[in-house]
Formats: sequence, structure tokens, C-alpha cells
Amino acid sequence: MDQSKQSPNQLKNPKTKVPKTPQMNDRDFINDMLATEKYMTDAYSNALNEASHEALYQDIRTIFNETQNSQRQLFNLMFEHGWYKLEAEEQQKVQQKHQQFYNYTTTQFVYPTNGMMQ
Repeated sequence: MDQSKQSPNQLKNPKTKVPKTPQMNDRDFINDMLATEKYMTDAYSNALNEASHEALYQDIRTIFNETQNSQRQLFNLMFEHGWYKLEAEEQQKVQQKHQQFYNYTTTQFVYPTNGMMQ
């Protein structure tokens, strides 16, 4: 990537080189697994919302948590190898958004949040 086009707030690691061939390489495989895990967590989330049987709900929740953890590990692996980059946000903007949503929870929710969002 051209350095002049890089955002100063960009967070990334040095890229691990992979062969550029028609065959899938490590980056391709991990990226495919990450996309699959994201899809699966969405599906399990929907199943959790609709499960009416408590034991089934608990089983799905366990599987959801395992899948979510796998997704996070794959994301971390891609980030470590420089195959995934993020944009850092200014602390002031983060604090403003936090305050905005905190105010929303204290003025809009019918039931108190018991200090869950601080």
C-alpha cells in the first residue's frame, strides 16, 4: 500500500508473505474460516433468540460461545500476520459516543439498567 494513502490512525502488523498462486494459501484458508465462523455466530444468535426449550437453549449457547471464541482467535491470527487492519479512533470521539449511549440508557429505557453501562 502506498504510504501516502495510509491513515495515521491505522493499526496493523507487518504482512506475512503468502504465495500468489491460483491455489489457496494460508491467508485464504484463514479468511474463509473467519467468514464461516461469522456466519455461524449469526445463525446461532438467531437460534438462541427463538429457542423455547431450556436445555436446547443452553446447548446452543455453549456452541455459540465456542464458535464466537474461534472467530475471535481467527481474527487475532489474521491481525497478527498483518492480513487484517483496523482504524484507531480518537479517544475524544470514543468518549463522546460512550456518553451519548449512556445518556440514552438513562433516559430511554423503561427499566433501570442497574449500572450495567458505565
